[in-house]
Amino acid sequence: MLTLRTQNTSLNSMSPNWKSLFFLLLLQLFKLCFSKSQPFTSSSSNSDLQFPCKPPHHSSYPFCNTSLPITTRAQSLISLLTLREKIQQLSNNASAIPRLGIPPYEWWSESLHGIATNGPGVSFNGTIPSATSFPQVIVTAAAFNRTLWSLIGSAIAVEARSMYNLGQAGLTFWAPNINIFRDPRWGRGQETPGEDPMVASAYAIEFVNGFQGGNWGITHDGFGERRVLEGHDGGSDDGLMLSACCKHFTAYDLELWGNFSRYSFNAVVSEQDLEDTYQPPFRSCIQQGKASCLMCSYNAVNGVPACAQKDLLDKARNEWGFKGYITSDCDAVATVYEYQNYTTSSEDAVADVLKAGKVQEEDIDKALLNLFSVQLRLGLFDGDPRNGQFGSLGPKDVCTSEHKALALEATRQGIVLLKNDKKFLPLEKGVDFSLAVIGPLANNASLLGGGYTGIPCSSKGLFEGLQEYTKRALYAAGCLDVPCKSRAGFREAIHTVKMADFVVIVVGLDLTQEREDHDRVSLLLPGKQMALVSSVAAASKEPVILVLTGGGPLDVTFAKEDPRIASILWIGYPGESGGRALAEVLFGDFNPGGRLPMTWYPESFTNIPMNDMNMRADPSQGYPGRTYRFYTGSRLYGFGDGLSYSKFTYNIVSAPKKLRLSRPLKVDSSRNVLHQAGDTLDYLHIDEVISCDSLRFFVEITVTNIGDMDGGHTVMLFSRMTKVVKGAPKQQLIGFNRVHTGSYKSTATSILVDPCTHFSFANDYGEWILPLGDHRLMVGDIEHTVSIEIN
Repeated sequence: MLTLRTQNTSLNSMSPNWKSLFFLLLLQLFKLCFSKSQPFTSSSSNSDLQFPCKPPHHSSYPFCNTSLPITTRAQSLISLLTLREKIQQLSNNASAIPRLGIPPYEWWSESLHGIATNGPGVSFNGTIPSATSFPQVIVTAAAFNRTLWSLIGSAIAVEARSMYNLGQAGLTFWAPNINIFRDPRWGRGQETPGEDPMVASAYAIEFVNGFQGGNWGITHDGFGERRVLEGHDGGSDDGLMLSACCKHFTAYDLELWGNFSRYSFNAVVSEQDLEDTYQPPFRSCIQQGKASCLMCSYNAVNGVPACAQKDLLDKARNEWGFKGYITSDCDAVATVYEYQNYTTSSEDAVADVLKAGKVQEEDIDKALLNLFSVQLRLGLFDGDPRNGQFGSLGPKDVCTSEHKALALEATRQGIVLLKNDKKFLPLEKGVDFSLAVIGPLANNASLLGGGYTGIPCSSKGLFEGLQEYTKRALYAAGCLDVPCKSRAGFREAIHTVKMADFVVIVVGLDLTQEREDHDRVSLLLPGKQMALVSSVAAASKEPVILVLTGGGPLDVTFAKEDPRIASILWIGYPGESGGRALAEVLFGDFNPGGRLPMTWYPESFTNIPMNDMNMRADPSQGYPGRTYRFYTGSRLYGFGDGLSYSKFTYNIVSAPKKLRLSRPLKVDSSRNVLHQAGDTLDYLHIDEVISCDSLRFFVEITVTNIGDMDGGHTVMLFSRMTKVVKGAPKQQLIGFNRVHTGSYKSTATSILVDPCTHFSFANDYGEWILPLGDHRLMVGDIEHTVSIEIN
C-alpha cells in the first residue's frame, strides 16, 4: 500500500531492531498480491463471523466508537500498534492483530464488470456460487450512457456487499481501469472505456460514484431520472459502501510487445500529452468520482517508475484533493529493482517507492492513516456488519432478475452495427427459414466474458440465443479454436451453410489473442478466420451476417468491401447475456444504437512502434498520431461510428454565436501569441480567464427519427478549431447524450458546453490554453460556429 515513502539510507547505519524491521517492510512490499488472507468475515457459519470491535472483549477501544471522527478513530488505532504490527498492515494481505481483536484483511478484490475471480479476496466457494457478469467495459462504453454506467457500478456494489456479508469478498476492489486505449494492439484495451479522455473521465465518475454507494437508496425510472427513496440520503462524502480504485496511474497501455514489457517499459510522455490525454480520467475519477483508492502502474514515466513518481502522486493528493490510499500494482515495488533497474538494490527500491526521505515511523503512520481511514469509512470497525446499513444484503440480492435485466440491457445498448447493405437486417420474424451459425466463438459462452470475469449467474452462448428465434438452426465451428491454424473444419462449415437459408458467421478475438500480459502483433483476424469467412460467404445462398467479438479493433476491410457480406456487427465481450442480446438485434426486437469508443485502424498501423507514446502527429517523421483526436491516416471505422435500423437527423435549436470576454488584467501578452497579428491575442491561459463560469452555455438539439423503428441513439457533440493551431486536436468530443426516439418523432436534448474545458487544450508545457476566435460545434452533419472574442 503505497502511502509511505522513504529516502535512501544505508542499512549499515540502522540499529539492529530497525534493520530487522526494515527487512520485514521489504518483505511486506515485495510480496504484494501473492499470498491470500480472508476478508474480515468468515463464511463458516453466521455465528462465527470475524470482524473488528467484536463484543464483549474488543468493542471498547476508541477506534470502535462510531461517534468519533474518522481521523480520530484511525489515529487511535495507530497509537495502539507496535512498529512490527504497523509494518504487517502494509501489503494487500494485512496480518491479524489478535490482541486487539482485528482479523486479517485481504485488500485485493476485483470487480471490473462484475465480481471477478482474479482477486484473492473473492471466493465463489460458498453460499453465493455466482454473480452477474456484465459486458466487458469496452462494450458498455459503446452504449455512451452515463446512467447505465452508474447503475452497473451500483449493481456490482450490491452483489459485492452481499458476498462480503457471507465472507466471500472484501470491500476494497481494484476497478475501474481508466487508461486510454491508445494503441489498438493493447491486450487490456478491452477493460477500458476507450480512446477518448472525456469519455473515460465520464465513465470513471459514474462507475465510481455508483460503486461506492452514491446510488444506494435511489431508484431509477428505467434509465432516466433518479429519485431518492424515503429514509436514504443517496450516499455521503464520508461513508463508503465499497472502495473503488482508479488504475493504472499513469500512461500505462503496453503489456508485452517486441522487446518491451510492462514491467520494464519506460513511457516517454510529453507534458502536453500527459496533461490533456493521459491524466484527465484520473483527475476526474478523484475530483468528481471521489475514488478512495489510486493504483500506480508498473511502467516508468519519463525515466522514473510510476510508483516512485513523487511529483505525480503528490499532484493527486495536493492538487486534485485525493483522499484515500495508494496501492502499487501487484509486485510493482519489486519491478523497480528487478526489471527497471532504477535502483541498485531491493532495499533502495522500497526506499524510493515509499518516500524520498529516511524510513521513519511517522511515515508509516501516515500510510496507515490513509488505509485505516478507508476501512473506517467502509464501516469495518463498526461492529457486526449484519447490524450495519448494508447488513440485510445477502444471497437474495445476487443474480437478481433486475441485475440480469441490466446486464442484458447493457449488452443490447453496446452492440455496434457497422454495415447493413440494402437494409439486410433485421431478419424477418415468424418466417420459417433455416439459419446456419458458423464460427469457433458461436457456441462457447465461456469465451465471451473477457478479462477479469467471475462465475456468471447463467450464461447463454450465441448459438443458443439464436435457437430461441428459429427452430431450424444449424451449427458448425469451421475452425477448431479461435487461433484457427488450420482449415480442418472448413468442409463441414461449408456443407452446413449450403443447407441453410441465412448464415451468421461469428469470428474475432478471445483471451488467447488479447489479455493482460499479452498484446497483439496484428489487427487482422487470427489465423485462417478470414479464409473461413470468405469461404462461407462464397457458399451461402444469400449474403451473410458477420459478427465480430473481442475488445480490440480488427482490420476487416475485406468484409467491409465484400458485397457477399451484407451486415457486420461488433459485440465485443458481451457477458452472460450475449446470446439473447445478439438474437434480439438480428431479429429486430432491439434497434442497435451502439457507437465505437475507439478507432479501427488498418493493418498498416502495426508498422507504428507501440512504444511511441506521442499522441500528436509528426508528418516530418511519417508519424500519423493516435486516436481520432490526432490521427491523420486512413481508418476502417472511426470513433463514434455505428448504424441503426432507423435514420436520425439533427437540428441545433439554440446556441450562441459569440462569447465576449473583458480583457483580463493579469494577462501577460508575451505568453499569449501563437501567431503574431498586431495587438491581437491568439489565446488565453485558462488560469488567466477569470470568468469561466459565465462562458458556459447549453446547446439545444432536436433529434428526429425518420425511420420505421423506435430506437435509442447517442447524440455526440464535437468541437474543432476553424484555423490550424499547433498542437490542437483535429476535433474532440465535448458532450454526449443517449436518447430514445420513436419512429417519425423528435426528441429534444441539451448538452452543456464549458469553453474553458471543452475548447481548450494543453500547450507544449502542459499548460491549458483557450484559443480565441472561431470554434466549430458539430453534431452529425450539422455545424455551428461560436466565436470567442476579447473586448
